[in-house]
This record gives sequence, structure tokens and C-alpha cells, in this order.
Amino acid sequence: MPDIERIKKEYDSLLEQLSDPELISDWERFEELNRKKGSLEKIIEKNKELNELIEKIEENRAIISAGEDKELVFLAEEEMIQLQKKKKELEEDLKNINTADDDKKFQPQSVIVEIRAGAGGKEAALFVGDLFRMYSKFAQTNNWQQSVLDSHPTELGGFKQIIFDLKPGRMAKENVFSKMQYEGGVHRVQRIPKTEKSGRVHTSTASVAVLPKPKKTQIKINPADLKIDTFRASGPGGQYVNRRETAIRITHLPSGLVVTSQTERNQLQNKESAMAILEAKLLERKEEQEESKMAGKRKSQIGRAKRAEKIRTYNFPQDRVTDHRIKKSFYDIEGIMDGKLGSIIYALEKAEK
Repeated sequence: MPDIERIKKEYDSLLEQLSDPELISDWERFEELNRKKGSLEKIIEKNKELNELIEKIEENRAIISAGEDKELVFLAEEEMIQLQKKKKELEEDLKNINTADDDKKFQPQSVIVEIRAGAGGKEAALFVGDLFRMYSKFAQTNNWQQSVLDSHPTELGGFKQIIFDLKPGRMAKENVFSKMQYEGGVHRVQRIPKTEKSGRVHTSTASVAVLPKPKKTQIKINPADLKIDTFRASGPGGQYVNRRETAIRITHLPSGLVVTSQTERNQLQNKESAMAILEAKLLERKEEQEESKMAGKRKSQIGRAKRAEKIRTYNFPQDRVTDHRIKKSFYDIEGIMDGKLGSIIYALEKAEK
């Protein structure tokens, strides 16, 4: 059980910090304090509810012990069964809130999402565009901010690859990672492509990587380890859409990682985007190395799937989306592709717990 007196003191301290007008200039710090305030409020409210319930239990015990009114004693005994059951539930809730809060201390707030076309040619590229739209709509629903860091569009309106970041907006209730962590892996679509004349159902794939966005202190890059090249940004079909060399390619020499960005019209913005992608990929590699060292560490049944693991199938003819990790199907595929991912995410969260 949490130390409620310590939590109340911490809560009062947070309120004092949040009232500082200077804090508005440090938005990242403001978000962190506000998130923590919300977590502490949940614990304080649950604890208050538990204390009120304990008072009711004590009152009923007094009635039963007195034994003066048989009918009242009978009612008190009946109520005690429900109150004791509710007390256990509240104690479990408090324990879970406290554990979840501890976990969130180590969770990143923002993510970088990379979607790549897999098997299926032009249809796979269109599917990448559909997944990007799905996550964009989901981000809007959750009041997240989105910005595209790099993209390689195709003539039909899809993407060979698109990389974008998602971060909590001012009104966001939860951090982005807590929801998006379940989306990494291979997504498969079964449908009749727009280009198919015979009406045959095709199967195509796209891989999604969800990379935690590192905080400033997590990844340090030596500028001497970077090789930076510029080139002209190109559009569908390979034609140049920018006469000046504004696109950026960064090679991290020690790891051999290569990242690019060409979505903005100036070099500086593209360089910032490319560096954000590189930092996220270096953090991913660092975490993979740490995981391999701790071979005996228990891994979650769901968590963050590897890039090559098939996690979900979108079957349009049957109006069904199946998540293979929890062996569960969801219907209203059009709604899901329009960003209504809440029921799937909730089921994955529940299964992991």
C-alpha cells in the first residue's frame, strides 16, 4: 500500500511548482509535473474512498456486536459481505495504480513511428498510407501532436516508407508510448486492391516500428562520429521536387546506421528531423543489447513486438481486424482504419496486465 502522507506532501509540492509562472517556458517540465499530479490525484482519491468504506465496515461491526435489533443486525451482516468485497477491490486498485505509476516513471513520453511497405508492391505502399492515416486520426482523438520526419511517397498516393513523431499535446491525458507501444510489428491486409480488375483478394504487409523518443540525457552523440551529406529531395517516380539540396543523409560511423530526412524545405529542419530519427534508433539498439545481456529477464507476452513478428491482420471482405497476440477479432474495420483503435489498445493493455 502506498505511503499516503508522503504522497499528499509530494502532491502539495507539485501544486506549488505548477503555480510558478516561470514554468510555462519549460513545456517538457510542465508536462512531466502535470502527469505526475494526475497520478497522485488518482491515488489520493482511491485512498479517500477506501477510508470511507472502512468507516462503514466499522459501523456495521458495532451494530452486529451490539445485537440489539435483529433485523438491523441481519441487514448489517448482508452489507458487510459487499463492503468486504469492495474493500478488497479498492486495495487491489490502489496497489495497481501505485505499480503503474512506478512503471510510468521509466516510460518515455513521445515516440517515433516508422512504417515500411513489405510484401505486396503498390498495394503494400497504399496500406502504409492507410496505417499512417489511422495513426494520425488516433493521435487527433488523444490530443497528440504529430510531425512527419521523413517520407517516400508513391504515385498512387501511398508510401514506400514514412517516419513521424508523436508527442502529448497540452490536453493529452496519457503519454503516447503507453498506447503506441503495442503497435510495433508486421501488419497484414487482405482486400481487393484498387488496381485489381478480376476482383481477387490480395494479401500485403507493412512493418511498423515504434521507437521511444529519448530524452536529452539518454543518448549522447559525438559530432565527430557523424558523416552528413545533402541531396535533392525527390517525389513519386523519382522526379525532383526541390532544385536545392535540402534533403539530409546522416551516417553514424560507429554503428553504421544511416538516416535521411527530406520533408522540409530547408536543411536545418531536415537535419533536426534526421537527428531525432538517429537518436531513437540508437536508443532502440542500446535497449536490444541490454535485453540480450539479461537473457533470463522475463519478457512480456505482448509488449513491444519485434519488427518481423506478425501482430495483426486487417481483413476487409470479412470486416474484421484480428490481433494475433491475444487471438481476438474486432469488427467495423472502416471505423478502426479511421482511428478508432481504443477497443484494441484496451484489450491489449488488459491482456498484458
